[in-house]
Amino acid sequence: MFPISSRIAAFSVAVAMIAASSTGALAQKKYDTGVSDTEIKIGNTEAYSGPASAYGVIGKTEDAYFKMINDQGGINGRKIKFISYDDAYSPPKTVEQIRKLIESDEVFLVFNALGTPTQTAVQKYQNAKKVPQLFLATGASKWNDPKNFPWSMGFQPSYRVEARIFAKYIMQHKPDAKVAVFYANDDFGKDYVAGLKDVFGANASKIIIAEESYENSEPSVDSHIVKLKGTGADVFVNISTPKFAAQAIKKMAELEWKPMHLMTDVSISIGAVMKPAGFEASEGILSAGYLKDASDPQWKDDAGMKKFMAFADKYMPGANIADANLVYGYAVSQTMVQVLKQCGDTLTRENVMKQAASLKDFQPDTLIPGIKINTGPNDFAPIEQSKMMQFKGGRWELFGDIINAETGG
Repeated sequence: MFPISSRIAAFSVAVAMIAASSTGALAQKKYDTGVSDTEIKIGNTEAYSGPASAYGVIGKTEDAYFKMINDQGGINGRKIKFISYDDAYSPPKTVEQIRKLIESDEVFLVFNALGTPTQTAVQKYQNAKKVPQLFLATGASKWNDPKNFPWSMGFQPSYRVEARIFAKYIMQHKPDAKVAVFYANDDFGKDYVAGLKDVFGANASKIIIAEESYENSEPSVDSHIVKLKGTGADVFVNISTPKFAAQAIKKMAELEWKPMHLMTDVSISIGAVMKPAGFEASEGILSAGYLKDASDPQWKDDAGMKKFMAFADKYMPGANIADANLVYGYAVSQTMVQVLKQCGDTLTRENVMKQAASLKDFQPDTLIPGIKINTGPNDFAPIEQSKMMQFKGGRWELFGDIINAETGG
């Protein structure tokens, strides 16, 4: 028999070992596929070619932003490995590339993949696989559906919300408007048409005198613009991607058709749309925005814009800062990093969605002051505010108050 003192000592050691192992278990890191002590693998699909290739700079900006984060030591010591593939804005190609990212590259999540038709093609697949489809580069309202699609979340204000803002503006400033709507024949375009009709209500069929859609595969939309001018409309709502928005602006100038022109914020890039279309032709166009314009001198002393400019100078030298896609790519990347920071060492796919749905008054450097990111378990719409603006003298001028989509005013 061991003396009592020895047994007590042995018991104490055993208790200490159990306590230590319990503490270790509590502090244990939790990882899902795509995460290790040193790395977080993030996947993305982007239109580096094809009809929406003007957006390709978003993926390049994100790649540069994550390089900056890695140079600063990464996130809690882990470097981001960003894998971005070209899907040419083609849904079948998107399906192929997303499968490759998830099944071959084994990414932790898919971040800011571009396009409404392209991401719709993989939404059910990613939700079935329980792989986050996070901060998508599409404003379709369908991404705010946590009950049916708990693994999908958008980023920018929804198209339907922006269309409602446009409709209210039209009714306030041109109550007898004859509206022509030009839109992409996909979920992106149809969301806008629905938003306009939400506000026009029973009078929609009287107010909207023409609806004309285009296909992304069309080389030119000139014939559509000629047709719409012939309707006699005095308000033109332009719901098109950058290439076609620039074509529409240019053709309208050629035809000397000058209706009140409201254009989706998807195509407000000065570098990718307004400059190619011509500043004179673009003069007076209206839109709604939530991002600062890096080429606008009004932000030269803004603390957030100074950070963005330092980033662009070092990590994207020679980039066209007049392209709104750069400030967008920066803002969404900054938001992604915030979510990963909030995850700590619990880098599971479930926790990343939980943290993405727990953002409170987060303000990326390139958002217009007063516009904040807020999400919740039943609110997968990060940005629900914007401000009206008009293109004047080669730049966008903000006017009026920030409009909250929740209330519409």
